[in-house]
Amino acid sequence: MTTIPCDVAIIGGGIAGYTAAIKAAQAGKKVIIIEKEKLGGTCLHKGCIPSKALLRSAEVFAALKNASTYGIKVAEGAVALDFEGVQNRKTQTVEQLYKGLQYLMRKHDITIMTGNGRVIGPSIFSPRSGSVAVELPDGEMETIVPANLIIATGSRPRVLQGLEPDGQYIMSSDDALRMEELPASILIVGGGVIGVEWASMLIDFGVQVTLVETASRLLPGEDAESSAELSKQLRRRGVRILTGIQLRVDSFFKQDGQITIEADTADGSVILNAERMLISVGRQANVENIGLENTDVRVDKGNIRVNSFYQTTEPHIYAVGDVNGGLQLAHAAAHEAIIAIQHLIGGKPHPLDGAHVPRAIYSHPEVASIGLTEDEARKRGHDIKIGKVPFQAIGKALVLGQPEGFAKVIADAKTSDVLGVHLIGPHATDLLSEASLAMLLNAAPWEVGQLIHPHPTLSEVIGEAMLAVDGQSTVF
Repeated sequence: MTTIPCDVAIIGGGIAGYTAAIKAAQAGKKVIIIEKEKLGGTCLHKGCIPSKALLRSAEVFAALKNASTYGIKVAEGAVALDFEGVQNRKTQTVEQLYKGLQYLMRKHDITIMTGNGRVIGPSIFSPRSGSVAVELPDGEMETIVPANLIIATGSRPRVLQGLEPDGQYIMSSDDALRMEELPASILIVGGGVIGVEWASMLIDFGVQVTLVETASRLLPGEDAESSAELSKQLRRRGVRILTGIQLRVDSFFKQDGQITIEADTADGSVILNAERMLISVGRQANVENIGLENTDVRVDKGNIRVNSFYQTTEPHIYAVGDVNGGLQLAHAAAHEAIIAIQHLIGGKPHPLDGAHVPRAIYSHPEVASIGLTEDEARKRGHDIKIGKVPFQAIGKALVLGQPEGFAKVIADAKTSDVLGVHLIGPHATDLLSEASLAMLLNAAPWEVGQLIHPHPTLSEVIGEAMLAVDGQSTVF
């Protein structure tokens, strides 16, 4: 066994881990990442990137099937789905980004150690916990002795007891990304972000989709109007949506290539059938089997407890990203990593303000938001005013043939502070950054409305919604 000293060791090479590594290296620190699978983690290999590549293929396929609405005639039977080709494109996209990430590690002289890392307690290597024993693929062991340790082990799909994924009849999102062929029908359990993205994708690919959610509406964490609009548009495209539903797990069975399960609804019980089931009920932190029992690091409700700078209850050990149970968004994880490193090197970073973290959902239509929903703003006692402009009033949306949806701005009636911005419609996720900047700079709606937005562009919907807060929109 060899001992390797370094300034910063990081367990986990996902977006939180590699962002922390880059920032530490830029500060002149010697950095080692311990990753048991592939650098890039869930986001690059099992989440954000591959799922969005599939969604893009679904979008193109749907557009071709509706080409006649743009005055383009496609011969009957000329448009066909090559799902193997779809998966190949997804793989190529991931591989290109993976190579780029490996280049960044070399550029910043960051050491990548492939293996299983476990934190060890005080030992002959160090008088305090935080060293990492690494089991290499060949069975050999090495010990990393860092001045500081960052835990960035991420999360995995949450399972439902009694409906554990088998990779065939019952799938997690990880399993779904590896499908070699599409089922004729699917039952998606969970109407949150992952569930609605898969529902949108698969209905475009021609799969019969049933989407069930225990809450009273889809996307329960988003604004109620965005949720209602998304439900309306998914139903219009053929998705069967059942909300306020409770599955009878003990009724589940599979036979002759089909799964069957009973469920209780407000209108009585129903029997649901499909070829496959996709469980999308959130994610849980990876805190097991990483040696936390050898430390004084505290785990609460399955997540590592941290302070506003992502220090654990052992100050030289930090935890960033999904493992600390925060927002579970890739961009939030990366920002947490930056704050942790700034603090680690003696800086005075500003704690992350959750209200300033944008949320993006890549369904069709896209949903994007930042800040408070209308219900949250009212519950917090704000006297609010609202500006809302439909994409139908925006020329570029009509040109694209995607006039559905809207932009909604929620502001404080007394201070004129922007409290929340909600978008549903074409390229909503790309448009949201303007709203994010407005909130960061504490801009009032009328100030954003003074920006000159190029015409015709989708960005005009933001400016007009900001003006609409005070009844000054020129298009609606």
